[in-house]
Amino acid sequence: MKPALSVIFLTTLIGAGQGLYLAYYSAEWFVMLNILPAAQVDYSGYAAGLSFLLLLTGLLASFFHLGHPERAWRAAAMWRTSWLSREVIALPAAMLLILVYALLKMSGNDCLVFMLGENIPISIATLAGFGAVLAVCALFVCTAMIYACLKFLRQWHSPLTVFNFILMGCASGFTLATAISTFARDGRFDYFSGMAVFLTLSALIFRYASLSRNKRLRGPPTLQSAIGVHHPNIRQLSQGAMGGSFNTRAFIHTYGVSVLRLARRGFLLMGFIVPVILLQFSAEASVLFFAIAFASQYLGLLAERWYFFIEAEHPQNVYYQMIS
Repeated sequence: MKPALSVIFLTTLIGAGQGLYLAYYSAEWFVMLNILPAAQVDYSGYAAGLSFLLLLTGLLASFFHLGHPERAWRAAAMWRTSWLSREVIALPAAMLLILVYALLKMSGNDCLVFMLGENIPISIATLAGFGAVLAVCALFVCTAMIYACLKFLRQWHSPLTVFNFILMGCASGFTLATAISTFARDGRFDYFSGMAVFLTLSALIFRYASLSRNKRLRGPPTLQSAIGVHHPNIRQLSQGAMGGSFNTRAFIHTYGVSVLRLARRGFLLMGFIVPVILLQFSAEASVLFFAIAFASQYLGLLAERWYFFIEAEHPQNVYYQMIS
């Protein structure tokens, strides 16, 4: 398939925003459970604000591949059966709850609601943050299932697609949290960097498993499977159109094997290996190292998402093979 840049930026930006929010909110709970020390300077509100901006930027990017952006609200109408509709609902819900959490944290007007046990205070921000966690988790699943639910695209129709979206989004978010923690000197560096390495390596394992699975898939779709007719003697006489069409522009790419191989090696290196190496530096290192780690990982994830779309073989391409 030929990827739309707007969709690539949408999925990678909101993934990083979701991961960043989960990083700081989980750290807040670990502090309340006395697993992590309290931050010297609490940047959780500002981190949530940055998470909101990443989600907003991803949402704005998504409008560039809509033919009629003014009708985007209609996408939510099919929420009972469409994962895309569910994503359209989950994304604004996550943005709203994250924004509420960020404003409460930054304003300092957070009020205690009740005590959980004897030592865990539950405030309005904590409750809003927990709601945001649920929305973020739902958003991860909805975004990934848009692609994983498509049975006719064999490269996507796998639980690995869901795991990859979740792990890569969380990995980039925790890597960004590591850079912020180094800048803020908030005492949470070891937690963020350790989780970033763990999530990045886990994402590498699952993505490599996905690449191996797709490589082992049986041959490309046939004329029989493309049109749903299993007669042994089917012969294609024409494309069905005199020239190009939307289908030939949107679902057929002309990149060679060498370009795909370079993209695959590039995203494995930039998205996984380089960040893990840079994350080995201690908290005393310059924040520049960890900013470069996040930049490298994000560029690698852009290449990974591009390859994700390119890798999919749409069965309709068999029908249009006369002009390919």
